[in-house]
Amino acid sequence: MAADRTTAVGAGLAIGSGSRRSRVGVRVLLLLGVLVSLFPFYWLVVMASITTQEILQFPPRLVPGTHLLENMRQVIHRIDFFGSLFNTVVVSVTGTALVLFFDSLAAFAFAKYEFPARKLLFGILLATYMIPAQLSLVPQFVTMADFGWAGSLKALVIPGAANAFGIFWMRQYAQNSLPDELLDAGRIDGAGFFRLYRQVALPLFRPALAFLGIFTFIQLWNDYIWPLVVLVNPDRLTLQVALANLNVAYNTDYAVVMAGALMSVIPLIVVFLIGARHFLRDLAAGATKM
Repeated sequence: MAADRTTAVGAGLAIGSGSRRSRVGVRVLLLLGVLVSLFPFYWLVVMASITTQEILQFPPRLVPGTHLLENMRQVIHRIDFFGSLFNTVVVSVTGTALVLFFDSLAAFAFAKYEFPARKLLFGILLATYMIPAQLSLVPQFVTMADFGWAGSLKALVIPGAANAFGIFWMRQYAQNSLPDELLDAGRIDGAGFFRLYRQVALPLFRPALAFLGIFTFIQLWNDYIWPLVVLVNPDRLTLQVALANLNVAYNTDYAVVMAGALMSVIPLIVVFLIGARHFLRDLAAGATKM
């Protein structure tokens, strides 16, 4: 008996030490992953704070310099930074709000309501997602020109007010997180479609909406091709198109370009941190309730 106990204790200690080593290994791998993910942003900060000559030297400099404020002033001086920043904020915020509303509304209908040709319509919707966006540039520009929207911010917001990816994502989430019993209870209380959507579905959709909002905002903020095509007025540019004007043919100041890229990334980091906090908080609350 004593020998058996000794063997069991030894086995337990071996398992415990093995689990501790595995936890340490996982933490080391996660730390390495974080460092690899953060290095490009750190390298951007370094290049934005030194001169172009220092960027091109070898071996590369890995320590931030003292020219960050000067490079930022050059960005503001060479382009209409604040005007293009305002246009980008308007497009990103308005477009994200419209996508969240229309995509969640359509997903709620596709997930929880029966209507004729529902599966056919959803299949057609997914088929449109497989078409490359570049193929629709010309017909979409012609449509915006016919509406008289070419050169205005409406051409950036209205065509993307709903998209197939958002509807597909929200529909999948609604099918798994929205119980039919809640909707039946609401119908017994006399709630209609929009009341069920507003009071029952939306509170449960918050984690999915947080992710979709972050994804859509970053996509609209970084969009370059469509604003370059449709904004024919040079006085009304988005930030990415304006920053592209810092690249000249024969004398590009890479330090100023990197400073402009850094200035354009900072708002995205703030939005991501705010949205990710709500996303993780809602997921943790749902896991606790389960």
